Order: sequence, then structure tokens, then C-alpha cells
Amino acid sequence: MQENPPINRGMISEDFRKKLHTIIYEADTRAGRLFDIILLCVIFLSIVAVMLESVASIKIVYGHQLAVIEWVITILFTLEYIGRVIAVREPLRYVFSFYGIVDLLATLPKYIGLMFPGTGFLIAIRAIRLLRVFRILKLHNFVGASNQLVEALKKSRTKIAVFLFSVVVLCVIMGTLMYMIEGPASGFTSIPVSVYWTIVTLTTVGFGDITPLTPLGQFLSTIIMIMGYGIIAIPTGLVTAQFMNEKAHLNTQACPNCGTHQHRDDAKFCYNCGASLK
Repeated sequence: MQENPPINRGMISEDFRKKLHTIIYEADTRAGRLFDIILLCVIFLSIVAVMLESVASIKIVYGHQLAVIEWVITILFTLEYIGRVIAVREPLRYVFSFYGIVDLLATLPKYIGLMFPGTGFLIAIRAIRLLRVFRILKLHNFVGASNQLVEALKKSRTKIAVFLFSVVVLCVIMGTLMYMIEGPASGFTSIPVSVYWTIVTLTTVGFGDITPLTPLGQFLSTIIMIMGYGIIAIPTGLVTAQFMNEKAHLNTQACPNCGTHQHRDDAKFCYNCGASLK
């Protein structure tokens, strides 16, 4: 007499899993695009509901309706999260990926709110899920450009770090000089306060809460303000130069094994798990 096989994830047919993966993960298909557009609308509705609930006059009148809407959306997100786990062959890779963690955080707040009242507004975390719009609507230019920008920032990080360190040193020097020139009588009561004023002036914000009164202090502040324009341009130039050297990859396909995105256009295998993308 044969024993009945245990009920587990393996009982899900491969055809069903592939269809589910196509709908949930593939923005290149009609079904996938429709699913993701509906998902975006639901996320947006959830955020609006949370915002309206924070308005006391609206909550008094429509509090019950907003709560019902939130619970319906939370249940839908729970089912969607389960579907995403089922749709990939290696669910743990999705669960611990960036989008997997965001999707989980977007689902939990309402349940946590049952045990810890007052934490319901954590639902606003769902706004992060709107990042999927770059993949969902197949905005190739935006997807490719965003990948380019990320890579450019990564490769420029050392130069930018050195530049920022130099700016901090410059602010300390200039702030100390302003403290020596102006002194407490003009509002420069200490070197930290003077450094604060230098940073505000160098970044062209200029709150006006502290103002140099002496001719020499005003001359130095003029030099700092002019330097500010050049300092803003330098990191922009560093990133732009690196950005121009990066090649945009417009592939929006998700790996059917682990759900990873952002593959090269000519990729045949997933860079994360090695599974075939075909």
C-alpha cells in the first residue's frame, strides 16, 4: 500500500509555476504588464488611504471605510507575496533580495498593528514598491539610464569621497578664519558655529541667521560663495564623465529561478544564480 506523498511546494506543476512567473515577474508580456500596472494602482491607493487616515477630520467620518480598504489591500499583498515565492525555483533568493524584503515589509505593518497599535503608518513603506514602475511599464530608457547612473556612482565613489573630505577640511579652515575675523560680536560665537555658517554659505543656501559685518569678513564670504558654484560642479562632472562611459542595458527580464532583474541585453544566464534566462 503506497503512502500519500506529503503536500509540499513540489506538488505545484512546472507549467503552473511558469505561467505564474510570467504574470508576476515578466513585464515584457501583456499579462505581466497588466498585473504590474494593477499592482501599482493598488500600491498608490494604499498610500493615499494612509495619508487620508492621518487627517483627523477625514478619519472621523471615513475611518471605518479606510480601515476596510487597508485590510483588503493587505490581503491582496499577502497573496501576491506568496505567489512571488511560489513562482521562483529558489524562493529564498527572492525572500532575501532587495525587492523581496520590500515586498515583505509592505505586507507586515497591518498585521503588526494588531499587536502593537499605532504602527499602522509603517504602511507608507509601500511607497518604495513604486520603484517597480521602471520595470513594469517597460520604460527601457529609464531602466537603462538608472542602471548606468548606479554604476557611474559606484565607480566614482572614491573620487567623490576624496572630494568631500577636501571640502570638509576647507570648511574647517574657512570657518576658523571667519571666527578669528568676526568673533562673537557678529554671531560667530565658536568655531563649530563658524564652520556651520561656512557650509551653509558654500552650498549657496544662505539662511541669513549669521552675517559677517566687517569688510574683511564680507570679502571672505564672497570668495566662499563663488567657490560654492565650482564645488557643486565638480562631483557632477565626475559622475557625468563616468556616466558617459557606461553602456545602458535595457533588459527587463526576471530570472525564472531566483527572480533577479537587471541583466545585460545579451545575457543568456542569470548573473546571480546561473540559471538559463530562456
